[in-house]
Amino acid sequence: MTFMLIAVTLFFALVGIFVLSIQLNDLRSSASDLEEQNARFLVTKLANSPEFSCGDAFKNSRTNCIDADKAMILKDNSNIYLNFWGVENIEIRKIYPSSSDAECTFENYPNCNIIRILDGKVSAEYSNFVSLCRKESSGEDVIDKCEIAKLMVSYE
Repeated sequence: MTFMLIAVTLFFALVGIFVLSIQLNDLRSSASDLEEQNARFLVTKLANSPEFSCGDAFKNSRTNCIDADKAMILKDNSNIYLNFWGVENIEIRKIYPSSSDAECTFENYPNCNIIRILDGKVSAEYSNFVSLCRKESSGEDVIDKCEIAKLMVSYE
């Protein structure tokens, strides 16, 4: 009788450990999904922040629109914003129309592809597609020239 009680107790303990391991695995999976979702929200929030957004972003006429001229100024003053957003790396990569894979400087802007604002350790990178717009003169008019880009953010 004692042997049977020990066997039944051991059986239920093993079943409990098995169920607990499945629950922990599901919890880890949902935690990583939540972390990825938060990172994607961070990328969208960053694209719509006043430091990056195009002029009409707060009128809800342009969302996920990055002003390339503002991004170049931020690149020049990136040491001020090191801990402002809580990210390690911010990079904007122009996708279409594609030119050479040159990093943007004030000498080759706008004929470049990569605007690297913060350059830190890259652990996990999250990205979102955005419009990269800049002002361009066309005769006597000033127009918005927009291109497709990818905003990439990584943090620890």
